[in-house]
Amino acid sequence: MLGVNELTVFFGWCTVINLAFYLLSAFFILVFKDFTINLHSKIADVAPSELPRIYFNFMGNYKLGILLLNLTPYIALKLMA
Repeated sequence: MLGVNELTVFFGWCTVINLAFYLLSAFFILVFKDFTINLHSKIADVAPSELPRIYFNFMGNYKLGILLLNLTPYIALKLMA
């Protein structure tokens, strides 16, 4: 059985790793916008004009997931310890 300290470390690292993926995704979408849109439109057969909306929804949902599933349990466990 995992203790509070082990779970705190686990959720802390989950938060760090997910934030790194989030920032990497945002970097590629912002800096390499044309390349990313062309690549994803060819792979997923989606119109290039729809992809910015899809990216915005993806990034928003991913950020909410990080906050709710990683950061909130980490903060709660920190407060318990």
